[in-house]
Amino acid sequence: MLAVELEDTLAATASISTVIQFLSGILVCREFVSHGTTGEASALPFITCYMSCSMWLLYGILIKDSLIIVVNIFGVSLQLCYTITFILFSIRKSLPLKQLMAAVIFVALAYTYGLREADGELARQRIGLLSCSLTIMFFASPLTMLRHVIRVQNAATLPFPIILMSLIVCFQWVLYGYVLDDAFIKIPNLLGCILSAFQLSLFIIYPSKHQDQVRLM
Repeated sequence: MLAVELEDTLAATASISTVIQFLSGILVCREFVSHGTTGEASALPFITCYMSCSMWLLYGILIKDSLIIVVNIFGVSLQLCYTITFILFSIRKSLPLKQLMAAVIFVALAYTYGLREADGELARQRIGLLSCSLTIMFFASPLTMLRHVIRVQNAATLPFPIILMSLIVCFQWVLYGYVLDDAFIKIPNLLGCILSAFQLSLFIIYPSKHQDQVRLM
């Protein structure tokens, strides 16, 4: 009984934290809007999150889990809005636009396979692995700015709200994964904890020098 209550509690808190994590992108986009530019930012955090949410949505459909479906519908919608905002304020619009188009095509192909695969268990395993891989890519995406951070010795170019929420969310999903003994949940989120903690350490090593600088991604 206690295990069931713990499982339900972790599922609820992890889901709520995931939604808050999705909303943290608003803070980053608000800086883009207020400065009128994305600076040297990368759209990859938004695009990889869109792909990750899309795959988890498909996984939720395949296993018929309404909670996963609802949370990731919300995530897909927000990430598309963030990516469009990024493109509108980007100095070089062609690159993020091509990245988004490639992501949409990839997602469409994955859905075509997942929903048409005759072997349901095989489809769930493959989409589950793909979802895990894309989740790890999302957690690692801010590292694309690592060389820039080291060169300018300023961590203000990293999206602090997104990284902090990633650490909190990952930690909760790791606990949930251990309760269920589900490797699909444990492994990517454990790696996410490690990557997020490393990125947060950069804010201590290279503290922000200019408070008015746009947070790049």
